[in-house]
Amino acid sequence: MMDGLSHTSDTEAADRRWLAATWPFVRASLPDPPGRVVEIGCGDLGGFVSDLQQAGYDAVGVDPEAPTGPSFRQVEFERYDSPRPIDAIIACTSLHHVGDLDLAVEKAAKALVPGGVLVVVEWAHELFDEATARWCFARLPHDGHTFLHHHRDAWAETGLPWSKYFRQWARHEHRLHTWTEIDRAIATRFTADQVEQKPYYFPTLGISEDDEVAAIQSEAIQAGAIRYLGRLRI
Repeated sequence: MMDGLSHTSDTEAADRRWLAATWPFVRASLPDPPGRVVEIGCGDLGGFVSDLQQAGYDAVGVDPEAPTGPSFRQVEFERYDSPRPIDAIIACTSLHHVGDLDLAVEKAAKALVPGGVLVVVEWAHELFDEATARWCFARLPHDGHTFLHHHRDAWAETGLPWSKYFRQWARHEHRLHTWTEIDRAIATRFTADQVEQKPYYFPTLGISEDDEVAAIQSEAIQAGAIRYLGRLRI
C-alpha cells in the first residue's frame, strides 16, 4: 500500500497501521450503506474491502495483486468493468502508480452513478524534501525493509543530492504521478468537497500520528498525505 515493495513483517505492519489510521476518514466520506463501493489498488492485504463489507457495503477490491476470492478482481482498474453502477470509489495511495492517469479517472467517472463519490488518499511525493527525509531517517529503526529503509540506503549509495536522487527515482525509475498531476486529472470530472494535507510517515516509523503532526506544525517537515473527497460532476 505505502511503498510498492514486497511484503515483509515490517512492511505489512506499517501498511496495516496505515489502513487503520485512514479508515475513519474513508468511512466518514462515503454515502450511507448499503451501496456498491469499489477500491482501486487494494493491494495484497485487501485494503478496506473487509471493513467496507462489515459496515454494510457491497465492496470489491481491484488490483493485479489483490487477494483471491469473490470480493476481489486481480486486474488493473483501467481494465475492470463493473457489472452495475458504483456509488463510491476509493483510491488509497494507488493513483500515483497507474499507467494512464487520465484513463483511470475517466473510467471512474463513467462507472459511478450521477453525483457518485470519489475518495482519494495519496502520497504527495513531490513534498518529500530533504528535511522531511532526514527527519524520517533519524527515527527509522536501523534494520528493516520498508520504503523509508530503501530510500535511506539507496540515497547513501548514490552520493547524489537528495533532490536529484529522489527526482530520478520518482520520475525516471518509477514514473510516479505527483499529487498536482492527480488533482488536475480528477478536476476534469469531479468537484472537490474536501482537500487536506495530513501525516503520512508515522506508520512506517512506529511513532504516533500526533508526533508527526507536531513536526508538521513546527515546519520541521512537510505533510506527505493528501485526503480528497469529491463528487462526480453532473
